[in-house]
Amino acid sequence: MLEAALGLFAGASFFLPRLPGFFGEYLGLTGARLDGAEMLACGLATHYVPSAKLSLLEATLTCRVASSTSSSCDFDSTISTIIDEYSLKKSTLVKKCLSKPTMEEILSDLEEELAKANTREAGDHNEWLAATIQSLKKALPMSLKITLRLFREGQVQGIGECLFREYRISCRVKQGKISKDFREGCRATLSNMDKKPKWKPSKLELITDHMVEHYFSKLDGDDKEWKEFKFPTRSKFPVFANSKL
Repeated sequence: MLEAALGLFAGASFFLPRLPGFFGEYLGLTGARLDGAEMLACGLATHYVPSAKLSLLEATLTCRVASSTSSSCDFDSTISTIIDEYSLKKSTLVKKCLSKPTMEEILSDLEEELAKANTREAGDHNEWLAATIQSLKKALPMSLKITLRLFREGQVQGIGECLFREYRISCRVKQGKISKDFREGCRATLSNMDKKPKWKPSKLELITDHMVEHYFSKLDGDDKEWKEFKFPTRSKFPVFANSKL
């Protein structure tokens, strides 16, 4: 689910930012699901062959393997070489656009790439760019800025630090002191389902660094009902001696 469409934010700030090529930022900001080419680009697959080429790949494999009398090592190499012939190569488009330091620059680069793509036959690139831009423009601007910062910092932080920050931001979102857009997002997406949320602030450029910083600030001190997350100590759990579990 696209959390930014609800006025929330994307979690998983420990492992998603560790995907290569800024695919973590792409998934967190857009809520997209990876297709074959994107799985290949972020290192989660070794090859990607478009559906239209599968029958040709099968025929080539059948023909060459049937006529092959080489050793097992060469046989494996032959298989890999054949698949490489029909496989798409990694795209650098996600890395190029999503590597920018701010949401404003990311969106600007995507729109610039789409304008360039429209002047030539770019095929899937046009469709991907248009869908990504549309998704970002529909999302809550505040959520996008929070998620981007969360992911960039999560690249160099441990899982404990990431969990602390995600809990803290969740509490700040529910408090609604800067914005009540979480309720508005739930209304537009889950309740009334009119898909027309009225975000406040409504644009990226209206959101200051100070506003974003509020969501990352500690909870202790400003409200007794909201406390910092604490991991339970091990002593609170029962210890089973000689347990076979």
